[in-house]
Amino acid sequence: MEQGAIRATNAPADLLKTKPHFEILDGLRGIAAIVVVIFHFMEVVYIPTENFTGHGFLAVDFFFCLSGFVIAYAYDGRMDKMGIGTFFRLRLIRLHPLVILGSVLGLLTFLFDPFGAIPDGYGFVKIGLLFITSLLLIPYPVMPERYFNLFSFNAPAWTLFWEYIANIAYGLFLWKASRRILAGLAIVAAIGLGYTAYIAGNVMGGWGKDTFWHALPRLAYSFTAGMLVFRYQWIIRNRLGFLGVTALLLVGLLMPYFQYNWLIELIVVLVYFPFLVALGAGARLHESVRSICVFSGKISYPLYMTHYAVIWSFANYYATYKPDAGQLAVIIAIAVPILLGVAWLAMILYDEPVRRWLRKKEQ
Repeated sequence: MEQGAIRATNAPADLLKTKPHFEILDGLRGIAAIVVVIFHFMEVVYIPTENFTGHGFLAVDFFFCLSGFVIAYAYDGRMDKMGIGTFFRLRLIRLHPLVILGSVLGLLTFLFDPFGAIPDGYGFVKIGLLFITSLLLIPYPVMPERYFNLFSFNAPAWTLFWEYIANIAYGLFLWKASRRILAGLAIVAAIGLGYTAYIAGNVMGGWGKDTFWHALPRLAYSFTAGMLVFRYQWIIRNRLGFLGVTALLLVGLLMPYFQYNWLIELIVVLVYFPFLVALGAGARLHESVRSICVFSGKISYPLYMTHYAVIWSFANYYATYKPDAGQLAVIIAIAVPILLGVAWLAMILYDEPVRRWLRKKEQ
């Protein structure tokens, strides 16, 4: 496999450049990230069946599917020249700076939360271990106060752990797997996901100690399905535009609960989300919304990786003050734009400069 691979220090600049983006897919990623933020606020107060964003967690499966499509699009044609080492370094450059920032923000809010004290039993060593494992994306679900999340300082990082697993699998063998093999893997993963959804009653697991392995079929199916959408060029040309495809995405994320809820969620993940990726890749982009899509795509990952520190603080606030539904709506309406602003600052002041500096080291 390494025959013909290039050393990162001698990598031609054109191999390190990214291809043009699918702007509508970028925009959808941002919309899904905003829904996730609202879902995380709402789940502090309401059980999923009483939460109008109760299916917001399915955005994770949409992210995985979108990631499979984008990774295949960006790297399928150049992995043999790039080499696995360069690929892994490029993915680390793209993903890990915000993993670090999210961990730092999580540590700071844990230590200085104005609405809650540090729980008993958390001394310097234990806090240090929680922080180091968060920085390195090593699952460490030891905090009962935080429902044994895999990463107590930045709960959404569990999806990045599995995203790295997907990237490792892609770099080692998926990039050169035939479409038939990919389809076989997707079928096996779909069966595993169906079984998991049935026994759990939902497709929600993977974020904590007790459901850790539920994430594997979620990732395996959606990532390979996204790759198959690209490999088979299942791109559906349409005139729905960004707003039309956004509306369809929101149908999947904001749908109510049903009697056979696990089955509906399974159908959304297995069929509906790959269909949306195919629609989004083929939708015609109107110039009037291009800048919105670009901004939405850029802000999605910083928003996803920086917002949860505030969620833990909000949980402590809610436990103390018990705001009513009207107050909760005001809090969320104010908090989401502020978190978007924080994410934008994180992007322009930290993430983009750090990644530019690291990419220069690769050339």
